[in-house]
Amino acid sequence: MTTTGPDDSFHVFDTTLRDGAQREGINLTVADKLTIARYLDDFGVGFIEGGWPGANPRDTEFFARAKKEISFRNAQLVAFGATRRAGATAAEDLQVKALLDSGAPVITLVAKAHDRHVEKALRTTLDENVEMVRDTVSYLRSQGRRVFVDCEHFFDGYRANPAYAKRVVRAAAEAGADVVVLCDTNGGMLPAQVSAVVSTVLADTGARLGIHAQDDTGCAVANTLAAVDAGATHVQCTANGYGERVGNANLFPVVAALEIKYGRKVLPEGALQEMTRISHAIAEVVNLTPSTHQPYVGVSAFAHKAGLHASAIKVDPDLYQHIDPELVGNTMRMLVSDMAGRASVELKGKELGIDLGGNRELVGRVVERVKERELNGYTYEAADASFELLLREEVEGRARRYFRTESWRAITEDRPDGSHANEATVKLWAKGERIVATAEGNGPVNALDLALRVGLEKIYPQLAKMELVDYKVRILEGKHGTQSITRVLITTTDSTGEWSTVGVAPNVIAASMQALEDAYTYGLLKAGVEPAE
Repeated sequence: MTTTGPDDSFHVFDTTLRDGAQREGINLTVADKLTIARYLDDFGVGFIEGGWPGANPRDTEFFARAKKEISFRNAQLVAFGATRRAGATAAEDLQVKALLDSGAPVITLVAKAHDRHVEKALRTTLDENVEMVRDTVSYLRSQGRRVFVDCEHFFDGYRANPAYAKRVVRAAAEAGADVVVLCDTNGGMLPAQVSAVVSTVLADTGARLGIHAQDDTGCAVANTLAAVDAGATHVQCTANGYGERVGNANLFPVVAALEIKYGRKVLPEGALQEMTRISHAIAEVVNLTPSTHQPYVGVSAFAHKAGLHASAIKVDPDLYQHIDPELVGNTMRMLVSDMAGRASVELKGKELGIDLGGNRELVGRVVERVKERELNGYTYEAADASFELLLREEVEGRARRYFRTESWRAITEDRPDGSHANEATVKLWAKGERIVATAEGNGPVNALDLALRVGLEKIYPQLAKMELVDYKVRILEGKHGTQSITRVLITTTDSTGEWSTVGVAPNVIAASMQALEDAYTYGLLKAGVEPAE
């Protein structure tokens, strides 16, 4: 069963499955589209545009499966298509029939509102284009469908011929369209321009207006909100701003602004707190790394690095945060770097559950050690696990040791037949036992990792649950050629969480070994294992 959103007086309309899917690098299967539709319905958008049935087999299959497989709790499914062809009738147009056959209760029609597009792209007259809009809307309404009309290239068309652009809006509204959407298809508008046009069109036509903004000027979210300020009551967006070229208005900052800044209830109760989770989940489905600096939902959206900021946040988090991150399901993070002051370290310690007890001398030592090590190439803002080990060493007066590396070596052999061999040997001490372990891998670092596991898993079976999931190498600035200093960042998981560690050395293998040692040391600490020494 399908229901409408919390209030039909204002629409949040998502077009991730159609317009968002046009982004370069996104190629959604039907299963992907069904999964994303469920996430969007959970989030509470009012309308989900599923695609263009009849235009391609994938979208046709999506609508057929969505009817059977999804019981929408908040959203209505929307089919997208065009007005009828010139010189025909809507009742006999096959693509209009495909829209009805989709079973979608709502249909969005794309219509031309730019006179040049009518004459050059549709190759018909301005009068016939208006009749195409009027006929198609009224026919779909007679078939019991709710209709929205997207006036493509509206703002460019309005600039060229405002009278004709408004004539198309009137025709759509008079024929029964619930909403007429003004589309900034080329994405070239600015907020003041959008506001002025929407205000004028609303006053001159009396139609209910919506906004569809592309992000080519970086203003899609601002343009969307400017249209709302001017009277638009329907916003079209995509999850994470996905879309053709630079993208579309980003659903999440638009909705957050409406709910938090405008005080307009557009989501079901409690849904806003799911925003960060849903943003990241959709990014996983489309196989794109979530933007770390995306407003509201990025992992860096509430991350603080500068010592001045940390000092203020220690007094009152609101001094450097525009909202409480928990409102959108995010968290505040303190970054420790060479910019850190005492407040940064104290807040980070609190975040990690380590009580520094107001010990100014201890905090000062940590600050100086971090600055010294970052001067030598380490980075702790991206390696929380390595920082926690450093902090615990200062607090406890000794390093946490589960094992000690006596020596290691890694050999890479190129053979005459073009094949390669990578072998590593590690000599370790753990719980009073000397261990020598050798392993082969698909590279020298992988071989070292496997050798460590071979040597240590019998003593620490917890290591079997740990897996390296990311490996980054950077040649640091200020050095030259093969003499450069190398920084390695490793991310490890135990299926319940992830942690990152850092190593720095002139040798990429040595830097990797440092990061690996920290990774497994932290993993054993996290697992609650008592240190061997």
